[in-house]
Amino acid sequence: MSSKKITPSQFKHIAKLAKLKLTKEEENKYLSQLSSILDYFDILNKIDTSKVKPSFQVTQLKNIFRQDKIKPSLNQDQALSAASKNKNNYFSVPVTINK
Repeated sequence: MSSKKITPSQFKHIAKLAKLKLTKEEENKYLSQLSSILDYFDILNKIDTSKVKPSFQVTQLKNIFRQDKIKPSLNQDQALSAASKNKNNYFSVPVTINK
């Protein structure tokens, strides 16, 4: 079906780029599967879609996000009052990444 078949050397190159270590059996299996997938793309490419409108946004929703509104929140002292440790008006936490 496909006018262009992927060659075993092309497949090996792709596998190498993806850093895949495949057995000969796996290479044959996946080469066959990839060829089948490419055949499906050939079928899709033959479909005339010239009269089909592009569907960039299928739900027709405009802005589904809420508006930003300023609401009362904690000031720095209130936020730090719940901290087990603070230093120089910031939360103090244990080091998790060493240099």
